[in-house]
Amino acid sequence: MISSTKNKAYIAEDMISHFNPDKQHTLKSAGSISGTGLHTGIMVNLTLKPADPGFGFQFKRTDLNGQHLIKADCDLVTDVSRGTTLESNGVKVSTVEHVLAALVGMGVDNCLIEISGPEIPIIDGSSTPFADLIEKAGVQEQDAEKIWYRIDENIFHNDEKKRVEMLAMPATEYQVTTLIDFNSPVLGTQHAGLKHIRDFKDEIAPSRTFCFLHELEMLLDNNLIKGGDMNNAIVVVDKAVDEKEMERLKKIFKKDKIEVKSEGYLNNLELRFPNEPARHKLLDIVGDLALIGYPIKARIIAHRPGHSTNVEFAKKIKQYIKKNKGIPVYDPASPTVFDQQYIEKKLPHRYPFLLVDKIIEISKTHIVGIKNVTFNEWYFQGHFPGNPVVPGVLQIEALAQCGGILAINLSGEGQYDTYFLKIDNCKFKQMVRPGDTMLLKMELIAPIRRGICEMKGTVYVGNKVCTEADLVAQILKR
Repeated sequence: MISSTKNKAYIAEDMISHFNPDKQHTLKSAGSISGTGLHTGIMVNLTLKPADPGFGFQFKRTDLNGQHLIKADCDLVTDVSRGTTLESNGVKVSTVEHVLAALVGMGVDNCLIEISGPEIPIIDGSSTPFADLIEKAGVQEQDAEKIWYRIDENIFHNDEKKRVEMLAMPATEYQVTTLIDFNSPVLGTQHAGLKHIRDFKDEIAPSRTFCFLHELEMLLDNNLIKGGDMNNAIVVVDKAVDEKEMERLKKIFKKDKIEVKSEGYLNNLELRFPNEPARHKLLDIVGDLALIGYPIKARIIAHRPGHSTNVEFAKKIKQYIKKNKGIPVYDPASPTVFDQQYIEKKLPHRYPFLLVDKIIEISKTHIVGIKNVTFNEWYFQGHFPGNPVVPGVLQIEALAQCGGILAINLSGEGQYDTYFLKIDNCKFKQMVRPGDTMLLKMELIAPIRRGICEMKGTVYVGNKVCTEADLVAQILKR
């Protein structure tokens, strides 16, 4: 017989495993929870609501006038001293990492997070209360594609002062490994890993936040954890505690009895996992990296992470994505949209002047073609013999042919040809050589009117831009 708790876990895992990872998801219904903020001590109500595709995660302060929303964006982080704080137009929301981690871990892409105060409730210091709330509300697939952003090269972030090292590596899934070492005889060196996001609810979400007793004393002295409670954090005792300090802590936490267990944790605390602190650091990474604003496929490895370095790392990954956003990804094993035979039916070009091998993407506004460059290309006999470089004019011609296929497809029934009218803003940035695979991307700048087609063309090799130009052509019926 399966217990109700285990049954819930199996239901959650089954629900996530059946999601289409290439579709966006939101909540089926709204769900609410209440609690105090760890640092402000203010009782707040939090409500998670469904949101439209492309909405992402946004916060709304319901205790303030107006409809201003705060986007979950690393560029809006203003404080990382005791959690992650976002601010926009003078409006703040603090300690956002635990609820964001739950949303990511439960497979939600779009959600409005309404909060009746300045800080997300701490509840028990983990993400489980939010994950349970999401599970109860339900998650539904939306009729919108989810665009995954791949990390195609290693991205490093080092903070020598804090001895933090973070690395994002190419991977087929979102994976996280965390290592912590606080030079503490209580914690020792710990590591935690998340191989599949579907395991988040059971393996990571229950892990509670933690702090050392000396940090707790500093926070108490500065009146900074007004909502602190023995039930919402693990307190690591890293020094001898005298009777006077014990009495002080009893009064602060309104406890009749406070003790230090032999393992070095304050009060009668049982860890949920032997490496619970390391797992909570992993939880924080998932929450803080949600601020990138884009779903990523990467393996994250973090040594001694904290909120400040998590956010800096998120900014670095975001800049990488923005720089490389829109770069087509070519998998030779993926299905071909249009093959050589189809291309020859659409275009009048033939060897040696047919410069598109196949089409791998097409929509109403863009097209991506492939040209594999070999050493046997006819033009290498006379173009830089001994130092073969693909002529720039032929790269432009290849773009034009690729754009011609898109324009002809949009023109409806009949046979059409396209003819150059103008080339603007042409730049050659990287040489293309034998062995390279040219990705030919053409994007409509404006709708086709009266047979005039304006497109922006870019030649990529890998994730590097080699050539770009604005092309104008006329479409004529044969």
